Amino acid sequence: MNEKYDLIVIGAGPGGYVGAIRAAQRGLKAAVIEKDKPGGVCLNIGCIPSKSLIHESNNFRLIPSLKELGVKIDAEEFDYRKVFERSRKAADTLSKGVDYLLKKNGIELIKGIATLKDSSTVLIDGDRELTARNILLATGSHPRQIPGFEFDHKQILSSDDALMLTKLPKSICILGGGAIGVEFAHIFNAFGVDVHIVEMLGHLVPLEDDDIAAELQKSFSKRGIHIHTLSKATTLKKTKTRCKITIENVEKNQETLSVDQVLVVVGRVPNTGKLGLENSGIQTDKGFIPVGDYYQTCSTGVFAVGDVVASPMLAHVASKEAQIAVEFMAGDNPQKWLDSNHIPSAVYCEPQIASFGLTEKQAKESGIPFKKATFPYRGVGKSVAVGSPEGMVKIIFDDKYKEILGCHLVGADATEIIHELLLAKKSELLPEDIASMVHAHPTLSEAVMESMRAVEGWAVHV
Repeated sequence: MNEKYDLIVIGAGPGGYVGAIRAAQRGLKAAVIEKDKPGGVCLNIGCIPSKSLIHESNNFRLIPSLKELGVKIDAEEFDYRKVFERSRKAADTLSKGVDYLLKKNGIELIKGIATLKDSSTVLIDGDRELTARNILLATGSHPRQIPGFEFDHKQILSSDDALMLTKLPKSICILGGGAIGVEFAHIFNAFGVDVHIVEMLGHLVPLEDDDIAAELQKSFSKRGIHIHTLSKATTLKKTKTRCKITIENVEKNQETLSVDQVLVVVGRVPNTGKLGLENSGIQTDKGFIPVGDYYQTCSTGVFAVGDVVASPMLAHVASKEAQIAVEFMAGDNPQKWLDSNHIPSAVYCEPQIASFGLTEKQAKESGIPFKKATFPYRGVGKSVAVGSPEGMVKIIFDDKYKEILGCHLVGADATEIIHELLLAKKSELLPEDIASMVHAHPTLSEAVMESMRAVEGWAVHV
């Protein structure tokens, strides 16, 4: 039996389920095919459970300050399994929530493995056949492996494995100092694990502004996290209980680390290999699906969003791309592309990092005449009052017109605060508009106001 739809979505992650719901809102009959739980990697083994672990690690780090107040805390009975269980409860609750949302919007959720038969036909588990006017590919990605450090899921871990740990190691080496690496470093260090981070580039979170990364690196070093930048892991020797890793820096100096486990977080690979793309004439580029306006592939009626296309591998990017694609299918006139300068980046370690737009280095490389302004977190009263004075706001702006080119934050609640700045950018506001706007006192957002005053040359609290 051939079942017909307006839209078939392959993958129920933040791109897939959001796209399906938007389609239903626009009156399209949609079905979602998912081989696992609704919510995808982000909700089940990514964003959500990791943020639960981070929340509990932040709570654990409060113990010393509570002791200073005379509170007696006995952590001898601490059981990390309880932390793990809370993270799974959060993920399971939200996965069921996605299931509910799909049902509420009249969207059929089909469990199975989908492959393209052609540009309008999908096979489920090789036999059930569905057809649709449009197909949306949103199958996400999986952790990248590196030769010599392949996952064994016991000693050599992927990010998926790390989220499923019920017992912490005494020591760990994290290969990769990007967003995922520093978030896990924060979690492990907070719970007393001896942490090493090995990063090939010049600083942690290499996609972020240099000054912001330097603040994070300084904070991590104070906490006792061992940071090895401009270095790479070259060899691995395993025993039943230990991993010995040789790392080499750019000067060819070598060092051997002996740890309980190794976490490899050096990027992710798009899930495109078994989709049957060749049956609809689609060829990948380094695993990614090429797309044009509105995220259309070269095959009429087939669209692709999220981690399977060459855009930032972020859940909110996948959701927005799916919205654009589906609104186009419905006959609307959405923007053709998600503007990369309007995409917020968020790293949830402590201190948090958030940013959008050009870094200082990128501004220099672009040749745009620009200036920068910074304001330290400790310059606003609340940061000191709540014991979070670490951090800064950095603004990159056009030298002539003062247009905001990029904003970068490191500090408490940075991932929430960034949106005031992003709204200003999207609304084409100028620094003077924020500088002159009354901000509640005391709030951390006053650092945003003061940074814009710094652009105008009249920051008060510095």
